[in-house]
Amino acid sequence: MTHERRRAALDDDELEQIRRYEDFSTIDWIQDSILERNRRVRDARTLYTAHRGPRGEMTAVWLWAQLRRALDAGQTWFVVSLVGVCIGLNAALISIVTEWLSDIKMGYCYDGWWLNQQFCCWEIDDGEGADGCDSWHPWSTVSVARWSVYVIFAALFAFVAAHLVRALAKYAAGSGISEIKCILAGFVMQGFLGFATFFIKSITLPLVIASGLSVGKEGPSVHVACCIGSLVAGLFGQYRRSQGKMREIVTAASAAGVAVAFGAPIGGVLFSIEEMSHTFSIKTMWRSFFCALMATVTLSAMNPFRTGKLVLFQVTYDRDWHFFEIIFFVVLGVFGGLYGAFVVKFNLQVAAFRRKHLATHGVAEAVVLATLTAMIGYSNQFLRMDMTESLAMLFRECDNGGNVNNVCQSSLQWRLSNALLLATVIRIGLVVVSYGAKVPAGIFVPSMAIGATFGRMIGIMVKAMYTAYPTSGIFAFCEPDKPCITPGTYAFLGAAAALSGVMRITVTVVVIMFELTGALTYILPTMIVLLVTKAVGDFLGTNGIADEMIRFNGFPFLEKEDHAFNVSVSAVMRTDLSTLDETGMRVRDIEATLAATEFKGFPLVAAGGSRVLGGYIGRTELLYVLERSRKTQDIRPDTLCLFTADGGDGDLEDFDLARGGALSVGMEEDFSATMFESTASGREIKFWPWVNQTPLTVSPQLPLEIVMQLFKRMGPRVILVEDHGVLAGLVTVKDVLRWIAVEKPEREPSWDERGGLDGMLEEVWTWAAGVLAPIVSFFSRWTTSR
Repeated sequence: MTHERRRAALDDDELEQIRRYEDFSTIDWIQDSILERNRRVRDARTLYTAHRGPRGEMTAVWLWAQLRRALDAGQTWFVVSLVGVCIGLNAALISIVTEWLSDIKMGYCYDGWWLNQQFCCWEIDDGEGADGCDSWHPWSTVSVARWSVYVIFAALFAFVAAHLVRALAKYAAGSGISEIKCILAGFVMQGFLGFATFFIKSITLPLVIASGLSVGKEGPSVHVACCIGSLVAGLFGQYRRSQGKMREIVTAASAAGVAVAFGAPIGGVLFSIEEMSHTFSIKTMWRSFFCALMATVTLSAMNPFRTGKLVLFQVTYDRDWHFFEIIFFVVLGVFGGLYGAFVVKFNLQVAAFRRKHLATHGVAEAVVLATLTAMIGYSNQFLRMDMTESLAMLFRECDNGGNVNNVCQSSLQWRLSNALLLATVIRIGLVVVSYGAKVPAGIFVPSMAIGATFGRMIGIMVKAMYTAYPTSGIFAFCEPDKPCITPGTYAFLGAAAALSGVMRITVTVVVIMFELTGALTYILPTMIVLLVTKAVGDFLGTNGIADEMIRFNGFPFLEKEDHAFNVSVSAVMRTDLSTLDETGMRVRDIEATLAATEFKGFPLVAAGGSRVLGGYIGRTELLYVLERSRKTQDIRPDTLCLFTADGGDGDLEDFDLARGGALSVGMEEDFSATMFESTASGREIKFWPWVNQTPLTVSPQLPLEIVMQLFKRMGPRVILVEDHGVLAGLVTVKDVLRWIAVEKPEREPSWDERGGLDGMLEEVWTWAAGVLAPIVSFFSRWTTSR
């Protein structure tokens, strides 16, 4: 067979079958790196062969190689820029549609049905609202009718969104951050970043937000941004072929998603470092920053709100804070930690109930939740309006037009405090039951809205204290003729505390809040609040809701934090292995092994029961070679299968690296084609080009923590355990997670195991019942005596 015929014998598309990972499996990043390295070597050889003249003009070859390298580097930055621009355009369109849908529940614009209330009443002062705008027409002047239309629109939006998700793209439901973290770690979810998911989530996200459900668009925005990154990068060959390169683009896209959600490019980069990615190189950081910058610039150029701001709740603070306010900042931090623990704890219980009883009723659940939310929230102005608009109102200072909806009226401060407290309590309950519904649902903005209402309430109370006791010693630093307390800053810090409490991120929130306000003076208060929130969360043993959802869904994901288990890998490894004989086996024996097991790969051991480790081969490779061999030759059940290169024929002598095992995975096309030609007689099938002759191995005495670091930093699919050259077992990420969840090492019980939030709530309930019982008894006796 000629050289060209050998190359044609193995088609590129079929070769990719070896490199493709199955759905819900784990990517072996070491193997992916080997494939990428072999691809670079092959391209370099092809370039050298194609441009080598009759006299060997090496200068021209070198110049062409440098040009190709520059083009490849330029392509990377072009892809990153294109991804960022697409993310910015998508975010602007979603924001515009969301605003219009949110306002259409209350009325319509007579001058143009496509205008929301802000654009319809553009020339009207903010303080007058719709009442001073002749162009904006409410649906009715009767309160009951307006309430009915509001509820009907909310239910309709939720129904359409849930139905589209269920019918066309199941992966469009939820936030997506948990799954993207697993994908970046190497977990394969076919279609999660596909076009259908991107399209349906982009359409349904405005509908869900406009329905009034207590969910946000920031988490889903990250998912949509990662879909855009995957789709755009998939148009280019070098990213389509390499999982490692694709991971870099998806990571950069996640940073851009957060950047356009909060108008914070630096915060987006920090979010991708702190929350999303296990391994984060300097190269990836610069690409993430550039992608976030391009997305933010595009969103700024689109200017969807016509205010020059990237998000509605972007504010500027001119006043300073006072040291005596640290006492109240600590209160906000404690609230953030308690809120995070409460929501994470009970949302998981709701998720378990939803999985058991509501798995097939996603549309009905979304409609019921939206209807109840609209019916309950219509009477409260902070629940009725869109959450981003509510944040913008609560963050603002009272001066310079900040008195929207009379939130700065001193005569209404106690009524406002009651409304804010009621909004806080009700929205907490709605977030617990709504997050995780079968619609696009985030938790960033709902948490910020909860923290903002609570913080604004605290700010109003502190301002009332100052007004009542201006000469008190605690207010000694206040200047008499200037405002001393700014309730808007308390709302701002409360939002930061709640967001940090539920997501368990700190530095990212500080930077995002700084980019939202641009006020350097409030970095220290934000840090104080978040440190208190983190301390409370650590004391309560709370993990971020994204990590808890990963654990709830059973995804193979190791946390970033290191844990000292004080055990060796021998306590975790799997010993009941199915192995293959490296000296050779029959086709029927291999097929019987494949049919009897579901293992993703098989260690190769020496014959005679010595279990001396000789290599490792994947299940996909075995199936592919068998199928390919059946198409090219006559395979019988007794055909011999070889896993070593010893005894090969002369056709393979030109491949010097073959004997050394350096090309054990992902052999080049010429080499693979020659292997098929040499087996055309049908006497034997040579599997050895696909055998990993140097698998990653560890000793049974190695501490488990080191093995976990190998999984997190190097990303192998499996680690073999070898004791003095003899196979002792193997360990995977799932084995480690299963051991942690079931066995658990001997250690001090965590706060949650000692009773946790349930125990604390039970104690609070017992204490409250003990306090209220005498009061109730007293009033009962007093009423009887009268």
